[in-house]
Order: sequence, then structure tokens, then C-alpha cells
Amino acid sequence: MYDIIAKKRDGVELSKEEIEFFAKGCTSGEIPDYQVSALLMAIYINGMSDTETFNLTIAMKNSGDVADLTAVEGMTVDKHSTGGVGDKTTMIVVPMAAALGCKMVKMSGRALGHTGGTVDKLESIPGYRSELSKKEIFEITNRIGACMIGHTGNLAPADRKMYGIRDVTATVDSLPLIASSIMSKKLACGSDGILLDVKFGSGALMTDMSDAVSLASEMVKIGKTASKKTIALLTNMDVPLGYAVGNALEVKEAVRVLKGEQKGDLYDICIELTTYLAHISSGLPYAECRRLSAECIDNLTAFEKFKEIISAQGGDTSVIDDTSKLPLARYQYEIKAERSGYIAHMNTQEIGMISMSLGAGRAVKEDKIDYTAGIIISKKTGDFVNVGDTIAILHTNNESKIYEAVMKYNLAVTCSEVKPELQPLIYDVVK
Repeated sequence: MYDIIAKKRDGVELSKEEIEFFAKGCTSGEIPDYQVSALLMAIYINGMSDTETFNLTIAMKNSGDVADLTAVEGMTVDKHSTGGVGDKTTMIVVPMAAALGCKMVKMSGRALGHTGGTVDKLESIPGYRSELSKKEIFEITNRIGACMIGHTGNLAPADRKMYGIRDVTATVDSLPLIASSIMSKKLACGSDGILLDVKFGSGALMTDMSDAVSLASEMVKIGKTASKKTIALLTNMDVPLGYAVGNALEVKEAVRVLKGEQKGDLYDICIELTTYLAHISSGLPYAECRRLSAECIDNLTAFEKFKEIISAQGGDTSVIDDTSKLPLARYQYEIKAERSGYIAHMNTQEIGMISMSLGAGRAVKEDKIDYTAGIIISKKTGDFVNVGDTIAILHTNNESKIYEAVMKYNLAVTCSEVKPELQPLIYDVVK
């Protein structure tokens, strides 16, 4: 290990065998944390070649369980988002894609920090089971077309160990380490095709567009080298996605989109994501896939598919038919505009942190989620507001959190006399 550290310190490319040795020793604990830290810092400073990054990805993938989806009939596709605020696209896109004939075993995570977790959102539906046996996963996916579950088994434990060390050694923001971390888990999930939603902006992992382009390109290269059909979309996370932030609140909004009752940024991005999933799965032209994606919302087949998935996983579909049955937080507090003007900017990460403080997320993994907590955003970037207009509604069961949340929300929203130029929702597609 000393020789490997010295080699990377001096900017020399590591061999496949050296990278495998590192990943194996990191996972088993045979390599002490201080040597793992040293190599991670050397990688952070000197980077990795495409070959090194791919070899690290595969070594981390092979450090634990690798899902075998051969029991699913037909080609399987997967979607991954790099995380954001109000990103409930999985709950909408998975049933849309399944309605178009795609097969998806969608594994998702839980909330941590300012980003929400799809599993928590789904578990706000009474009875919903995010943990299924292999037999159930294959049966549901073959019968319905999709299931939505939590990460199962021991996926990429080398990544988990490395990330814990990266988090405390200031080496998180390393392009090859981020790309290999994400793709090791995606490849371990076993799907034939992968669609990546790479977000950038104030609420994203990558705040800079050029960094997001580099990350997307690196991940697409890894996917293709691993013989997976891989496409990445670069999407805007400088504004919260949709109008709801928080678990049950986001389920309600997802249902409105699936019923065709809400258009706007959330609807638009879900159409695009579904279009590319269908394109990867079927090989049909983009225009045809886009037409079919819009059609499955209009004719409610995606909404009905969502109910099928929820029912198959034990959820109470009556709350999907009538989302008013979902529980509400005890307190709803309206935040009023303190000045007139256009909303020029929203600190999206801060809004995510405010939602977390109200109970909708976790500061640490052990924190308990309040499914009813969160924020309904009434006005977003580009909207004009008058003094006294409601710009957001806080939902919480902890009244003592409201005052500070109001103060922070007002600081997170900037107003201007000049209407801002709205940014595109989707900047680029990397194939």
C-alpha cells in the first residue's frame, strides 16, 4: 500500500491489480484508514485517468453484492439522480416508463442532509413496503413492469467505506471519486441501460455547470465501457423542483402530475426522463418516445400504473385516489413577502436544509423522519410578488422550529425590481 500511495502521489497511473488490491483491503479493513486517506488525497490532487476510474468503479462494484436481473423478462433500465431539493421524479417516471413497456427495478436511498430520499417519500404511503424478497421483486417487475425499493443487500461496500473517509478528509469533491462512487452502485444494481440525471446549481452536488458536464461525460464513459446503454441529462437544480419539499407533500404533488393536473418544470423533466428511458429500452426514435410519454399522462395509464406498483408493494391506494387522506402536519405557517418585486434567486440548498429542520429530513442517518413535514413553495424564481403575498407554507409538528425557519427562508429568497432571465431546465444531453 505504501508503494501504491507513493505512485499516485507522483502522478503515475495505477494498474488494475493495484486498484483491486486497494478496494479489497479498504473493504476488509486490512488497509488502515490513514493509508486509505492518503491515497484518496493523492487521487484528489492528481486525478485519475479514464482507465483508472473505470477500474476503480468495477473494483468497488465487485466488493459486494451484484444484482442478477436475468429473471426479469426483457431489457431492464435504471435511472439515477445526483440529488436535489423537491426531486420526486422517480415516483412519476418509474410508472410512466412501466406504462410504456420498460422494465425497472428501481433502487433508491433515504434522505440525508438537504436532499430528499425516494424511499422515505414512498414510505409516507401507509403500508408501503420498500423491502422485498428477490422472488417478489421479479414477480412484481414481470407482472407490472416495475418496482421501487430501497437498496438491498451489500451493494458496493468499498464505496461506503471510502465515502465515509472522503467525508472527513475534504476529498468528496473529486470527479473520478464521485463518478466511480455513483457508477459502482448503478452497475451493481444490474440493469442493462442507465439514464443519469446530473443536476447542477445551488441545490446540487455540482454547483458549476462545467463540473457537471465533466461528471456526466465521465459516468457515460464508464457505463459504455461496462457495455451498458448509458445517457446523461444535465438538469437545473438552481430552483427547487416542483412546489413541494417533504415526503407526503411530494407524494401529493407526484400524484397531481400523474393525473395531468399539474404542468411546469416537474412535468417537463419527467417527460424528458421517461422519453430517454423509453428510447434506451425500445430503440424507438426520440420524437416517438416523447409523444408516448406525454400520452401516458394524458390517458392516465401512468397514474394507474403507479397505483398498481403501490398496491403490489402493500401500500394503501385509497390515499393515491384521494391524497387528502394523507396526514397533515399540525402547524401550517404562511411566509409572506416582505417586499414587492421579482424573485431573482432561491438558495435551493438552504431551502432543503430548512425542510430538514422542520422534520422532513435527517441531519444524521439515525434521525427519525416526520412524513408530514416540509414546505409548499408558492412563488419561485421569475414570479412577481407584492408585499404580503404568500411565498411559501411551512408544514411541521414542531412549533418551536417555525420562527427560525421563517427567518432563514426569507434570507434564502432574493427579490429584485428586474425580472430575471429564466434558465433552461435541461442544458444538455450526453450520450
